[in-house]
Amino acid sequence: MHIEAGVVAGAKMFLSYGTATGVLGMGAKLALENVKENGALSFALKSIIATIVVFFCFEVLPHYPVGVSEVHLILGTTIFLVFGIAPAAFGLAFGLLIQGLFFAQFDLPQYGINVTTLLASMLMLNYASKKIIPEGVAYKDISYSQMLKMSVVWEGAIVSWVAFWALYGQGFGAENLSNILSFGGAYMTVVALEPLVDLAVLAGVKAYTSGDCNIFFDKKLHNCKA
Repeated sequence: MHIEAGVVAGAKMFLSYGTATGVLGMGAKLALENVKENGALSFALKSIIATIVVFFCFEVLPHYPVGVSEVHLILGTTIFLVFGIAPAAFGLAFGLLIQGLFFAQFDLPQYGINVTTLLASMLMLNYASKKIIPEGVAYKDISYSQMLKMSVVWEGAIVSWVAFWALYGQGFGAENLSNILSFGGAYMTVVALEPLVDLAVLAGVKAYTSGDCNIFFDKKLHNCKA
């Protein structure tokens, strides 16, 4: 989902500064709420692990350019379900920043665009999860169909944001539309794969934990009360 350099350029970049400020501000608000509820240590540990996972997805897992962006298996639903919305948002923002600062400096000018795409999609996933997962159902117990719905929301939101940035930057020309369709088609191929990875991770967490609260995991993973 790293938008290609030059797709949005010049004065049009100012929009990304505004959207990035908005989603990062929302992330900061969620982080403060998480710290109040779970404590600073728990938030810090979950955020660090989420950052490591995000960086691994960006830099280590296979990724390839298609059309206007790159196709990644980001495992957004995994970090959301295991660590919660605030640590997941932190991990996405900071993992992307680390990659840009130390490994892909050419992506730094597009940081506002890419962080908007990721965090806005994560906020959409958080909203959708409340509709998809019945109240009282622990995340570790959700079904493949529920996981698939969440994956569709996550991946669909990313594709939609990439399409928005491409149309905003390059317009509705035939070549740009073709590049957007190519990217969207390639990206949606991970929709069937990601739920399987998510379920495998949740099964591992379920086997590792006893169901008690754990500072390394989100409370909703087991529906912990304390």
